[in-house]
Amino acid sequence: MKKNRSLVLAFIALVLIVISWWGVLRVQASLIVRQMECQQVPLLYVAPKNAQNVPGVLIAHGYAGSKQLMLGYAYTLAHAGYATMLWDFDGHAANTKPLEKNSLQQNLNVAYKVLIEQPEVDRSRLAVLGHSMGSGAVMSAASDRVERYAATVAVSPTGASITANAPRNLLLQAGSWESRFVANAKRLLQAGGGENSNFAQGKARKFLIIPNAEHITILFRNFSHQAARDWLNSTFRINGHSYTDYRMVWYFLHLLAWLAMLGAIAPVLATPLINNKTPQLKSWIGLLVAPFVATGTLVLINRLGDINGLGGVLVGGAVSIWFGVAGLSWLIVMASLRLPSPRSFAIGITLFIILWVGFGAMAQVVWLQWWLIPARLQIFPMLAVACFPWFLASGVAQQNLNFGERILWWLGQSTALICGFILVLAFLPQLGFIYLLLPLFPVFMVILSFCFWLLNNPWGYAIGSSLFFGWVLASAFPLAS
Repeated sequence: MKKNRSLVLAFIALVLIVISWWGVLRVQASLIVRQMECQQVPLLYVAPKNAQNVPGVLIAHGYAGSKQLMLGYAYTLAHAGYATMLWDFDGHAANTKPLEKNSLQQNLNVAYKVLIEQPEVDRSRLAVLGHSMGSGAVMSAASDRVERYAATVAVSPTGASITANAPRNLLLQAGSWESRFVANAKRLLQAGGGENSNFAQGKARKFLIIPNAEHITILFRNFSHQAARDWLNSTFRINGHSYTDYRMVWYFLHLLAWLAMLGAIAPVLATPLINNKTPQLKSWIGLLVAPFVATGTLVLINRLGDINGLGGVLVGGAVSIWFGVAGLSWLIVMASLRLPSPRSFAIGITLFIILWVGFGAMAQVVWLQWWLIPARLQIFPMLAVACFPWFLASGVAQQNLNFGERILWWLGQSTALICGFILVLAFLPQLGFIYLLLPLFPVFMVILSFCFWLLNNPWGYAIGSSLFFGWVLASAFPLAS
């Protein structure tokens, strides 16, 4: 009976995987998509099929972002009749060059030159759009070359020199949950002369708050995409087609399908529940102590040198060390660890493969540069090893618990991570980008806690989870110089 249920679950998972890939790939059916490279800058061009003399838009990602992360804007604009160019800034995603002081403008200029060479583009009608770090780059470029760019869209804007005349036709957006960027946008709007609807003279100004959005989720809000499209339509006086970006819905369906697949094969892999478990008081004390020990260790390391570029990636190396030290201190307090069995290694590798495919394979074409370039692939093992103690401690603490107890542990780990990294930021403000990642920790922990609930094997869980989390760190954070 159990075997039949597993087969049915596996079949349903396969059907959902096929449907989700169909949903993602059909978006490109009416578009031109070209991948290219110029001066070592990876570029992605998206435009309507059979387009002629259409406006061109440069789309810039933010810190620790990628060209894939901005595809929601590219697809919305391309379906509305715009040719768009996205790229990876130096040190980001598939770009192997280190991020330096003038890199952003140099990369933007490369993207501009390639954009105007595309046969579909009307080089006399250009605009720019950027998020966070990329917003500063596009606002600076549009202010320096006022005659070149007819409109600018700055999402979660950082700093730039704004006047009443430059850049032309400026739309500012910020999420309602990112107060610092809301304040930045208001300051920029005031510097630009306040709200104005004079598109003809290039003096239009507007600030939009995107409801229920923070620094990352704003990029997937249809309201943000449509507002950018409408602003450009008003600038160029065209009426583009409407498009709603559902790719993240398909992405989450794909991830859930692979987790269901893990559920289908879990009866073969899982370690049976037994009465033996780690004393809960020790486990909770270890979790409580771990953030303080890890944070203190980072502070000490920072006194010896710059902590920002540890491990070859900016911020990500410090995050992995925090996980490693926190995990070790947690394990020491619990003082409960058995040696792994050969079966644990098979479970770990299987878990890593399922998470790698389920989380990342579609992410490559939706929101994240998942395929690691050689420079990142070399860093990945070190980051994975550093994260291993945390996930081993987490597995030991959760072994043989019931479902309700594991829900409590998910809440406990999420709280410890968020509070622990807030403590890090209090002492090491140069790692401030971590603040934007805090909402992601509960998401990762719920996925991984679900996996442990299915497998109940601490070593297998630790191997698979640390390999997966190390891959995420290696793929997401900028390369250090």
